[in-house]
Amino acid sequence: MTIHRRMELLTQKLAEQCRQIDRKSIDRFMAAILGAKRIFIHGAGRSGLVGRAFAMRLMHLGFNVYVVGETTTPPIREGDIYIAVSGSGKTSTVLAIAKTVKTLGAQIAIITSHPDSPMGELANLRIVIKGREPTRGGHDYLARQLAGQHEPLTPLGTLFELSAMLFLDSMIEELMIAKNKTEGELKTLHTNLE
Repeated sequence: MTIHRRMELLTQKLAEQCRQIDRKSIDRFMAAILGAKRIFIHGAGRSGLVGRAFAMRLMHLGFNVYVVGETTTPPIREGDIYIAVSGSGKTSTVLAIAKTVKTLGAQIAIITSHPDSPMGELANLRIVIKGREPTRGGHDYLARQLAGQHEPLTPLGTLFELSAMLFLDSMIEELMIAKNKTEGELKTLHTNLE
């Protein structure tokens, strides 16, 4: 299979994943962002990078947004929202912070493949984005190959992470429309320290 064919198959799979996100959940997520005093974003690994990209665009839109774990992150309070990006919904560091957030009275939103996970149970809002399907045929690579069951298009959590990135970038455009912002206005808040 060529790299071009792999890219085509991956974009088809991403489109399929994105169509399955519940519209009512999206509307609640958007309303929560628009109604929050401040936004705190968190994730580990590649999911954390997706969250950081979303935080950057929210900042360009003029939101008070912070990435959890940075030295300039203030305390979270009631009226704020904590957005966790975690495909598994059980990443230990993110789960620990979510538990703390719950005790402090801020709203919790999770972007996950597993809404029934520990973080999903803590959350006020859930955006469910399917990840890759479990490998058929178990963990025996040779047995899967002999049975004609080949590896998925992407390793590990890549499908979730790419789908989450597409969803969150699309949410930025929705928020631009809701706030009546132009790309030029966003550009005025882009860093000039490059």
